[in-house]
Amino acid sequence: MSFPPIFAAVNVTEVQALLKTGQGELRFYLFGKAPQKVALPYAVWRQSYGSPENFIDQRPDTDGFGVQVDVYAANADDARAVAMALRDAIETKAYITAWRGESRDPDTNNFVFSFDSDWLTPR
Repeated sequence: MSFPPIFAAVNVTEVQALLKTGQGELRFYLFGKAPQKVALPYAVWRQSYGSPENFIDQRPDTDGFGVQVDVYAANADDARAVAMALRDAIETKAYITAWRGESRDPDTNNFVFSFDSDWLTPR
């Protein structure tokens, strides 16, 4: 199984301007890997589904993935700005397939903007 190259896709100037720390780290994390009390805004991603592109006469050469992205910010404007920058970067490599909407995190009260993308990743 391969994995979608989402970090490489979003590590571009427009996203870096919003999510890069003073130490040069991009605050874009695999789910469960964001540090405690990370600076806002930041984003996380997770693979939500996937399957190989199967053939009858050979092994699959591509894996398809659904990836959910969640943006966390102190206010709605920042959450939307980061989501738009991520959208623009991801659309150069994959398809945006769903806007999951906006909400507030019940534990932190941070603003959250979520969306899905579909990736085809060569093995």
